[in-house]
Amino acid sequence: MPISKFRDSPYGYTPTEYVCIIFVALFGLSTVIHVGQSIRYRVWWVFPTVILCGALETVGWGGRLWSALQPVLFEPYEIQIVCTIIGPTPLAAANFVILGRIINRLGPAYSRLSPKLYTIIFLCCDIISLVVQAIGGGMAAQAVNMLKNPAKGGNVMLGGITFQMACIAPVTITVYAFCAGEFLVRYLNNWPIRRDLATKPTPLSRNLKVLVSALVFSTLCLFIRAVYRVIELSDGWTGRIIHTQVYFNVLDGMMITLAILTLNVAHPGRLLAPAVPRKEVESTDETTDGTKV
Repeated sequence: MPISKFRDSPYGYTPTEYVCIIFVALFGLSTVIHVGQSIRYRVWWVFPTVILCGALETVGWGGRLWSALQPVLFEPYEIQIVCTIIGPTPLAAANFVILGRIINRLGPAYSRLSPKLYTIIFLCCDIISLVVQAIGGGMAAQAVNMLKNPAKGGNVMLGGITFQMACIAPVTITVYAFCAGEFLVRYLNNWPIRRDLATKPTPLSRNLKVLVSALVFSTLCLFIRAVYRVIELSDGWTGRIIHTQVYFNVLDGMMITLAILTLNVAHPGRLLAPAVPRKEVESTDETTDGTKV
């Protein structure tokens, strides 16, 4: 890309102001609600995962809003490129944690991997790709700021995202989905892998059905976004895809918005809360003389 275009706008276009305002509002609102929900249900692991994602996306889209007002500045471009690249990674980590909690609730005997192993394997892949992406994003943004060719930083960042796609999308998410699917099939049919840990399965509750559905949808949104990012950077920093705003708004911003809002509606703290036995509920509805109120 010629230096003159960098001076006009490092995006190749000027971000649309009202679109940026909408995404800042949605991510900010979702993050605040997640904070309240996490405190209410006392699920502290949501802070370094879902809430961190929301905060990064809010800052990232805030950077794009700044660019909409002052398109020639490089600082907001640097902010948005780093934050929107690494923001969804903690959200993917939340999905892995949620699956582990579901397995713990329904019975580890039906799972190929233990809940702890899910956390170790999948989060390690997430952390490695996060570090590589952050380094590449910083290098690319710095290269733009210095009016140099950002290809070197772009290649490093592409390497991070490609690693995420190679490890998290086709491999890790496929393994993740296979293990989750196998677990549900074995649970529903009472086919334990480890019979020494097997207990009589309880019916899959409505709350867990909702949570599993939300998990599938959220993972699909993250997958679509990751595919878009690889195609975007594969086309290069001067390519048509990265210079087409609507692709970023729909395939990045909208996908992550849907994923994080899904967990507001289907919050794991609420849906994984212990069910109150029916007899206990009935007993609380009775007066001291045994009559129901």
